Amino acid sequence: MTQPETAPLRHRLEDGVCVVVFGVMGVLPLVEVVAREGFGMGLAGSIPIVQHMTLTISFLGAALAARTGRLLALSTGAFLPARWRSVAETMQAFVSVAVTTLLAFASAQLVGIDRTYGDIAAWGIPIWIFTAVMPIGFVLIAVRLALCASSTRIGAMIAALGCVVPLVFLLGLGPDNTALVSVLGVIIIAATLLGMPIYAALGGAALLLFWQEGTPISAVPGEAYRMSTSPMLPAIPLFTLAGYVLAAGGSSQRLLRLFSAAVGWMPGGLAVVVTLVLAFFTPLTGASGVTILAMGGVLLPMLMRSRYTEANALGLVTVSGSIGVLFPPSLPVILYAYYAEIDLDEMFIAGLIPGILLVIAVAAWAAWRGVAGGATRTTFDGRELAGALWHAKWDVLLPGVVLLGIFGGFATLVEAAALTVLYALVLECVVFKELPWREVVRVGVESAAMIGGFMIILSVALGLTNYLIIAQIPMQVLEWVRAAIESPYVFLLLLNLLLIVVGAAMDIYSAIIVVVPLIAPMAMVYGIHPVHLGIVFLANMQLGYLMPPMGENLFLSAYRFNKPLAELYRYVLPYVGIIAVVVLIITFVPAFTLWLLRAGGS
Repeated sequence: MTQPETAPLRHRLEDGVCVVVFGVMGVLPLVEVVAREGFGMGLAGSIPIVQHMTLTISFLGAALAARTGRLLALSTGAFLPARWRSVAETMQAFVSVAVTTLLAFASAQLVGIDRTYGDIAAWGIPIWIFTAVMPIGFVLIAVRLALCASSTRIGAMIAALGCVVPLVFLLGLGPDNTALVSVLGVIIIAATLLGMPIYAALGGAALLLFWQEGTPISAVPGEAYRMSTSPMLPAIPLFTLAGYVLAAGGSSQRLLRLFSAAVGWMPGGLAVVVTLVLAFFTPLTGASGVTILAMGGVLLPMLMRSRYTEANALGLVTVSGSIGVLFPPSLPVILYAYYAEIDLDEMFIAGLIPGILLVIAVAAWAAWRGVAGGATRTTFDGRELAGALWHAKWDVLLPGVVLLGIFGGFATLVEAAALTVLYALVLECVVFKELPWREVVRVGVESAAMIGGFMIILSVALGLTNYLIIAQIPMQVLEWVRAAIESPYVFLLLLNLLLIVVGAAMDIYSAIIVVVPLIAPMAMVYGIHPVHLGIVFLANMQLGYLMPPMGENLFLSAYRFNKPLAELYRYVLPYVGIIAVVVLIITFVPAFTLWLLRAGGS
């Protein structure tokens, strides 16, 4: 990312607005906690403002992600011959610009509706002031997609022409042309395979389906606004910001020292250390790819120096970033709990044993391969362990502080997320002073880009989900499944296969929005506990980080370590097999998921 001091003024202004929005989102929940606990009264209107600020940071962050080329997309374009890639990029960019322009138009329609009704969000601020960020964000994204479409000027000009396509449909064509709708659907699918951003694929599908039904296309951004009014959604950007602050500071190094002192002396101990550090750190950052980029450069050389083979070491670092998904305060768990209407505490409790099983399985394989290859280990030093534990005590306590705040009734989820941001800032900037205050702006901007990259997917995915529900697709699928499958075990096996395919083709966040409404009613018919279904779903989605074509961890690892993708596939294959076996065990032995819940009386 361009450094603030050398960036154009417009970029610095954009970055500054994102940081200010983050500041408001972080401060208001803290004021709410102080006012409620200290004075017995809350801060009127603060919750709606924070919720609407989530919409703002989502679309401004998406614009940042487009500026830095970080919008999530399938990576199938990387398999094309080099001479065809420029053409493919131009083609998918043309479609992306067309879809994004239409989304901007639909969002502008929504803003017009909000202005007509004149509803107030809070503090006298009209709702349309907040929803106006959607057309602005989509326009910025469309412009940036066109500019980055090709290394040649002609390619960028062709991509930019995509902005004219929506006008043709809005002015002259009706939705009664079935052949046209089919052709447009094929074009969207082809562009997605060529690397069109996921949000454009889902948004384009939603727009096309609503248009075909004669429903106003403003329904798609309308669902994005409805999502922003969720009382728990602001926790996602706040937890992500806290994780970025910790990653930019020295938290990972302190944890590495602690785990090295605790288990580094064991046979294959360094492999166990790497697994624990990455599994512990991933839920705090909100994305496994962040741990690969932030810590891979330290962990891989350590493993290689200790005589771990490159295949084992690189496979371990690539895989371990994804296996912390079930631990608190994991964003996918939070999101799943909300959309499946399950208590968050039940999801986190149920995920502990399956999460530990996954960590043990991955660490055991890596350690065994390390020992077989003659890997070295350190000697145990009690004083070093005590010193490392004391040095990392505040890092180790962080998940406990979060859980205590939520489950102890002292704070809501969003307030706990704001407290986590404050905790992380004090820890890195004041206590250890490993993150200069001037760097906090850069960290906030990077965090916003990451948040925008997946939050915009959630925004448009809700529109597609809403269409599926209106069209009664879940009920039709349910009836077909009930007629075709009798055994709950057969259903679970097929569900695992389906989720692996979904994880390979879709990121975990959009999968939650689109797929959960389809499978939750089915699982209920077969008597599967909804919490167990959630853990099975998320455990399978972990494999999605390691499966082509989506395979986010594979591509980030290839980028970080400059390795061919085919080589990485070979390195992670044994780990993928191990995780798949553990996922099957979790699926068919519900006791691993439900025992702690039942022991606690849930």
